[in-house]
Amino acid sequence: MTDQPQETEGDVPVKPTSASRTTLSHIMTGNDTNLLGTVHGGVIMKLVDDAAGAVAGRHSGGPAVTASMDEMVFLEPVRVGDLVHVKAQVNWTGRSSMEVGVRVMAERWNESTPAQQVGSAYLVFAAVDEDGKPRRVPQVAPETERDRRRYQEAQIRRTHRLARRRAIKELREQRAAEGIDD
Repeated sequence: MTDQPQETEGDVPVKPTSASRTTLSHIMTGNDTNLLGTVHGGVIMKLVDDAAGAVAGRHSGGPAVTASMDEMVFLEPVRVGDLVHVKAQVNWTGRSSMEVGVRVMAERWNESTPAQQVGSAYLVFAAVDEDGKPRRVPQVAPETERDRRRYQEAQIRRTHRLARRRAIKELREQRAAEGIDD
């Protein structure tokens, strides 16, 4: 695996999906539990953000900050003693933003049964410079059919995020023009 762009597209560097893909593993302990005795969703969300942040920083070659988290889904509870694997990769890139897809897997620490998927999420990161201003990121080059599908699905999620943001802004402007203060 290399941190250097493999090629360029015009003046924009390009990196393959595999260049920044990573897995973070953590064993869940009693300190991670909620009132129901299972692992707190916030603990899993932090692991997701940590893994996604590592991938975004690797791909962009520097600091990247979480801009949004979309579609965090918990499929199964995670228990004390589970070994959790958080797998993350860049699905899509824009000028300074990246969508990172994350899959959360869990297995019993003392059993040889296969890990099962217990959650997933999509996060958007913005690459920033030392002044906190957006900076350009290398474009991601999907390598497999699965990567190409993820890239296309990420474009759909981006379109929906932008449309939702635009609709909310228009509604707020309309309400302000009507003198309605929320």
